[in-house]
Amino acid sequence: MSERAPPIAWTPAVFFALTNLAAVTLVPWWWLTQGLSGAAWLFFGLFLVLSGLGITVGYHRLWAHRTFKARGPLRVLLALSGALALQNSIYNWGARHRVHHRYVDDVERDPHSIKRGFWHAHMGWMLRNWPTSEPDYSRVKDLAKDPVVMWQHRHYWTLAWGLNLGLPLLLGLAFGDVIGMLLLAGILRMVVSHHFTFFINSLAHWWGRRPYSDDSTAVDNGLVALLTWGEGYHNFHHAFQADYRNGVRWWQYDPSKWLINLFAWT
Repeated sequence: MSERAPPIAWTPAVFFALTNLAAVTLVPWWWLTQGLSGAAWLFFGLFLVLSGLGITVGYHRLWAHRTFKARGPLRVLLALSGALALQNSIYNWGARHRVHHRYVDDVERDPHSIKRGFWHAHMGWMLRNWPTSEPDYSRVKDLAKDPVVMWQHRHYWTLAWGLNLGLPLLLGLAFGDVIGMLLLAGILRMVVSHHFTFFINSLAHWWGRRPYSDDSTAVDNGLVALLTWGEGYHNFHHAFQADYRNGVRWWQYDPSKWLINLFAWT
């Protein structure tokens, strides 16, 4: 008998359906009929970089794995950039991610096990009330003592909607392109950023090489690295979780590693 799927998680399901639909319909329609300003494209790119680095450098390498230390101003900047990505708070994100590493590929405990299928690993795990999707806060007791993490957790939705909706609206008013700014710097940038991150859970556990370890489905995938600021060298990462680098060869694209080094030098 096949396993019965749990109930649909309607809030994220509706949210992802509407934002993805808007990205593939409203954005091209507005572009073709009204045009999009250079300012909207500029902030699309800027916000895409900031949100991506907020997740990669901040949520992942700084907080989830504690691979380096950072001073207060940088921690706040990374917390805000992560909120811009709209992937939940550092506290929730870190709790799920540590469970993923502890029980990778275990369909009963890994929140987004690739062994339930590519779609499940990519985003299906968020669309139903899977028991494995519940964050285990017992694994992030260290983060509960971090004032920046808990400040962001308490005020997460205010920060997230202020940055994802309020900020594009203000920029649109300033540059005379409210709709274009909301569509590009708001919706399209957020959807693209989401899928880039989701590829780490799906593509980087499905297609690539395993030069460091055969203990899990994690693979090194250069394409995913290009999309995620260096996170695609996932086989190395699962083998050496405490390393601040993902791409350890000089020729491997890992701008997050370079940025962390730059912060260290300054």
